[in-house]
This record gives sequence, C-alpha cells and structure tokens, in this order.
Amino acid sequence: MSGARRWLQQTTSGLPRAFWYLWTGSLINRLGSFVVIFLAVYLTAGRGLSGSQAGLVLGAWGAGGAVGTLLGGTLADRWGRRPTLLTGQVGAATMLIVLGLADRWWLLLVGAALLGMFNEGTRPAYGAMMIDVVPAADRLRAFSLNYWAINLGYSFAAVLAGLAAQVDYFLLFAVNASTTLATAALVFVKVGETRPTTRPTTRTAAQTAAPLGPTAVAARPAGLLVVVTDRVFLGFVGLNVLLAMVFMQHGAMLPIAMADDGLSPTTFGVVMALNGVLIVVGQLFVPRLITGRNRSHVLALAAVIVGVGFGLTAVADVAWLYAVTVLIWTAGEMLNSPSNATLIAELTPAALRGRYQGVFSLSWSVAAFAAPITGGFVWQYAGNTALWLGCAAIGGVVAVGQLIAGPARERRAAELRTGASAMTLPARSQLAKPDGSQQPLARAHPQ
Repeated sequence: MSGARRWLQQTTSGLPRAFWYLWTGSLINRLGSFVVIFLAVYLTAGRGLSGSQAGLVLGAWGAGGAVGTLLGGTLADRWGRRPTLLTGQVGAATMLIVLGLADRWWLLLVGAALLGMFNEGTRPAYGAMMIDVVPAADRLRAFSLNYWAINLGYSFAAVLAGLAAQVDYFLLFAVNASTTLATAALVFVKVGETRPTTRPTTRTAAQTAAPLGPTAVAARPAGLLVVVTDRVFLGFVGLNVLLAMVFMQHGAMLPIAMADDGLSPTTFGVVMALNGVLIVVGQLFVPRLITGRNRSHVLALAAVIVGVGFGLTAVADVAWLYAVTVLIWTAGEMLNSPSNATLIAELTPAALRGRYQGVFSLSWSVAAFAAPITGGFVWQYAGNTALWLGCAAIGGVVAVGQLIAGPARERRAAELRTGASAMTLPARSQLAKPDGSQQPLARAHPQ
C-alpha cells in the first residue's frame, strides 16, 4: 500500500494549482461531451439525414473548427489565453442549444460550422495555458494526468449519452451546454491570465540581418507566417492529420457500421466507453513506460497499433469484436497522446505558443472535415472492408513518417531549448489573477 501511495504522490505532486483547475475543467467538460459522441447517430436517426448528408454536416463542423483553431491561436497570443478560452466556451454553449433545436438542413450546416469554430477555438488557448503553467520537467506527467481526466469524463459520457439519446436527443445538447458553461465559470473564477511576458534580448548585427526563425521569435514576436513556414513543425502536423483521419472514424463511420450490423446506440455507447475505461485504468502508468525512450519510436509504434485496431474493424460484426478493436486502437492512443503533447511543447517558441497550438489543432479540424466525407464515400462505394483496411494502411504510412522525421524534430527541440536558456527573462515570472493582481508562477525548471 505504501508503494501505491508513493507512486501516486510521484505522479501528482508538485504540479501548480492553476494546472489542477484546468484539469478539473477538462473533467467537467468531458463528463458532458454528449454531442460529439452521438452527432452522427442524431443526424441520421433523429433528423432523418442520409449518410452523405450527415457526413456533410460533420464536415461543416470540421471546416468551422479549422477557422476556429487559427483564430483561437492568434487571439490566445494577442488578446490572451483566458479571454479567448472564455469566449469560445460561451459561444460553444450557445451554439449547442441552437444546433439541438435546428430542424432544417441549412440550419444544421450553419449550426455545426459555428459550433466547430467556437469549440475548436478554445483548444489553442487551453493547450498554451497548460504549457505556460507547467514546468518542462513536469509536462509528460501533467499531460498524461490531463488526458486521464478527459477520458475519465468520456468513459462516463459515452454511457450516459446512450441513455440520454433513448429519452430525448435534445437532452444531449442541453447537458453538453451546461457542462461547457460550468467549465467557463471555473476558469473565470480560478484561473488568471497565463500568457508569458518576455524581455527582448539584444540582437547582434548579424542576427538582425538574418531571417527570423522559430528559435528567434522569443526575442522578437512574429506572426502566423513563422508557424506556417516552419517545415519541421508542419511535417509533424501533416503526420498528425493522417493519423487523426483514422481516429475520427470512431465518431464518423464506426457508429454507422455498428448500426448497419443491427447494434443499438446504447451498445455503441457501451463499446466506446471501453476506450475511456482503458485509458482511465492504464494512462497514469504510461509516463513511466515511455520516459527516456525515443519519442519517434514511441509515436511510430502508436501509429502501428492504431492502424491494426481500426483495420480489424473490417471483420467485426458483433459487439464483442467491436469492443476488441476499440481496446487495441485505444492502446495506441494512450502512447500517442502524451508523446505528441510533450513534443509540441518542445517545438513551440514561448512567444508563439497560441499560434503553434492553433496550427496543430488545425490538423484535427482538417481531419474532422475530411474523415467523415472520405470515410462515407469509401464505405458507400468501396465497402466496409476497404474503409477499415485503408485505415490500417494509413497507420503504417504514419509510422514510417515518424521514424524518418524524428531526428530533425529533436534537433529543432534542442535549438529551442538553447535559445530559451539564452533569453533574458523578467526577474520574476508572474500570473495575473482574475482581479488583475499578480501571483508567482509555478516553480521554474531549466528548459
């Protein structure tokens, strides 16, 4: 028992208070994330749309999310993390109610696009806040803890959403809106602005004449152009787009495939709950498993496991087989998420964290747009087997890409660490409380 307590203390101790408020917000928000789980079912069963029409509405969500991530990332750096996050959450709650009441085709399209914009617009600010408040040495376990909270909420939400859908589809939207507003209230009351303030360094004549690259933006903040011309980072984003398109099939085509096999929405909710349950049980052990290992190798292994899990869906036709496939690709997801999060943090200059987070979040928005449309097309015209074996092939391509791109990413991370250590920082980093006063930032660790 003392060993378990010691392990728990090592996993959770020393993290700043602001992180735990954000962690609680993640848990609350995910406990009510009903709509994203059952939107495909709602559109087809609740509103009578065809598979292709439902795919277009889901694609509109993704298109709105693409706009939201770029806008949210820019606002997080310029306006601030806190106001950007709050605005997005209030807007998302409003659009959830609007979408739940919409009964016309064009309203569903517009509502989904606006909901995607507000919802995804919060991601860059949230991700930047996490990096801001957690020292580099603690980020792997902090991101794992946050991912654990997200999936703890998701494991309950998947089951509860299935039950709520049996009662009234609008209940899905109402509960989701309520938890979104609750998260906004928690951030408003407890979390101050976290955007770092840096003191410009003196640049030599040669440095001034040289092009401004990612390692120099801490000295002179630049715009989105720096991010979109960072080839190392964009390669990382591109690989995530491919893997995210595979992941997104669990919400786009998996419920339709299960319904085609005669399985109910409640069964789908229970099967998907296994994803959250496995992560809740095992995610906190992942940091110890992957600490010190080559990140590119971990990400490549994760892509292979995800591809195998989704590929085996081609032979699933009963609930327990679908459950096995979910457990397999969930294992890959557990390896992928914290490795991704820590690598993003190391590839991100402090002055552009919001924008870098926005561009990375864009990869998920692109996938959210492309995955249901592509998946629906392949499923309708090439068949179920082609869809899921295609997912397996994409997983293999991503794995190879991770191995090839790994060395360049590690060199870039080392450059940014060197640049950060050379910066002239304020004597005391601070966080703004909601009332405008100041409080010390969490203990600093060398970058």
